[in-house]
Amino acid sequence: MFIGTQRSLLGIALFFAFTAGGCPTFSDADRAAIEASLEAQRQAWNRGDLEAFMAGYAQRPDILFTSGGKVRRGHAQTLEMYRKSYPNKDAMGELAFEVLELQVLGPKGAVMLGRWAVTKTPKEGSGLFTLVWQKTASGWKVIHDHTSAERKPEKATPSE
Repeated sequence: MFIGTQRSLLGIALFFAFTAGGCPTFSDADRAAIEASLEAQRQAWNRGDLEAFMAGYAQRPDILFTSGGKVRRGHAQTLEMYRKSYPNKDAMGELAFEVLELQVLGPKGAVMLGRWAVTKTPKEGSGLFTLVWQKTASGWKVIHDHTSAERKPEKATPSE
């Protein structure tokens, strides 16, 4: 009977240790830090500063960026793709984001669903994005980005 009581007390102690501040949690400050990182990316894009835009991504070779049916791996490959697609500020246009949802995965992870739009450029477009965020020693960083573009309606041709 004494062993059973010890197990029960140990179980109760562990429960309180993990639920009463003994275990880190995702906080309002974490949410604000993620939103601030996204806003810093938007501002960097709109200045034409791709390097500052990419500061929101983890600088690791294992991050993933998918768009247009292609998979790119690593910070360097993602930055190179952006440089080729957007060689200057005029090509970049103006970027806007709308966060639709932020799902918490734990104290060090979250998934964001949102909309993006690029205007004031010949490459304008819009679509959806899913970003996987990870809390790192240097703050919240994107480790996976899946971006899709909305289909542009086909131009109507005059009937003959």
